Amino acid sequence: MPLLQLEGNFELENGKQLVRPQIQYHTYGRMNQDASNVIWVCHALTASSDVFDWWAGLFGSDAFFNPQEHFIVCANFLGSHYGTTGPLSINPETEFPYFHDFPAFTIRDMVKLHIRLADYLGVDNIHLLIGGSMGGHQALEWSIMQPSRIDHLCLLATSAVISPWAAALNHTQRAAIESDASWKESNPKAGEQGMSVARAIALLSYRNQTAYNSTQQENLTEETYPQRAASYQQYQGKKLTRRFNAFSYWHIAKAMDSHNVGRNRGSVTKVLGSVQAKTLVLTIEHDLLFPEEEQIILKEGIPKATHKYIKSGFGHDGFLIEMKQIEKHLTCFLKPCVPA
Repeated sequence: MPLLQLEGNFELENGKQLVRPQIQYHTYGRMNQDASNVIWVCHALTASSDVFDWWAGLFGSDAFFNPQEHFIVCANFLGSHYGTTGPLSINPETEFPYFHDFPAFTIRDMVKLHIRLADYLGVDNIHLLIGGSMGGHQALEWSIMQPSRIDHLCLLATSAVISPWAAALNHTQRAAIESDASWKESNPKAGEQGMSVARAIALLSYRNQTAYNSTQQENLTEETYPQRAASYQQYQGKKLTRRFNAFSYWHIAKAMDSHNVGRNRGSVTKVLGSVQAKTLVLTIEHDLLFPEEEQIILKEGIPKATHKYIKSGFGHDGFLIEMKQIEKHLTCFLKPCVPA
């Protein structure tokens, strides 16, 4: 997996600095002669730069976005568990991992790091910038910070501003981590049990009542205390502890709270109006985390925006599951379809 080591200091939005941070990333395929085939993916909370793994069906060797036709880039964002500088990285001032001392960062800081990578790769123009959920926050920010660099923008299940509802969910997840007795330790495994609970909390917003009722229904009617839903929550929480760390999770959830495209720029409407990219906004049916009204704000604020719906019984997670519907809308977006 390629690694870019930046020289000098990288200044964060809060004025603090990281010394020679690194960016771990994936690329697939090659940039064509006129550099018109770049597809840049911004990943969500606990995903990685291996987009062929977590967005299989939309990205892959035989998928809609494939390395034969496209130059695909996805980078692990700042604070990531997967190689980009984060809380478990070595602090050059102490020669030990940062752990609790890792500085707070924002969505804008993540995008600034993406920009440094794009400059390094010689990507002056992005044909399509795409992201779902927190990945959509990054993609939207980038289209505001560098409007002329992005030709097409696809925003799935995301928002222009983090809502009080989403911020409350993030706070509760961090509180779960903080309640873990091991969280105060400077240890890569610290806060694991708390993170397991945090993941279970998050799942309640990633899915919805319909999804749980259809997939976690008990087979036996004589159970006094049904266990299937509880076992599912425990399984998903433990599953995350095998591939992630609580320090990254805590910081990334905090960074998500920073998302507000209007912060120190004026009104949200004014800022959305600066986006130049032709934009596709995709709403997932019955999304509890980023409901339809938040996507309507994007559609009405971005000048060249189109808004479409994805029917799904999975709620917010539909952006990772409903590949055929997403592909259909992207096909018409990138290559306008003739009405039947």
